[in-house]
Amino acid sequence: MQAEIAACHARAASVEDTDWERVATLYVVLAHLAPSPVVELNRAVAVGMAHGAARGLEIADTLVGQPVLNGYVQLPAVRGHLLAQLGRIDEARAEFTRAAALTSNERERAIFQARASACRSEQESS
Repeated sequence: MQAEIAACHARAASVEDTDWERVATLYVVLAHLAPSPVVELNRAVAVGMAHGAARGLEIADTLVGQPVLNGYVQLPAVRGHLLAQLGRIDEARAEFTRAAALTSNERERAIFQARASACRSEQESS
């Protein structure tokens, strides 16, 4: 099942060319076969790409407070990305800052800090 999701994305020439509707549907199936908060977070990303950031954020928000995701850097990273897409810049900056604090990977931390700074710059220019 996971291989089918990966293959669906791998066939695309770019992220924009990915069949996100199909990926989102495959994550629904995967969630039934192997339910987990991480699968749901991945589904949130796919739904956000297929149906808009607001719908993806609805799913991601249901995962906040899940004990298994405490300290899982991808939750605030995904939420930050979706919030930024929705123009909720202050919230996005806070999520990227949280993600940066959670990761032990220096390169990943730099990326999240850059995303937080970009939110700050966007806020100041508006």
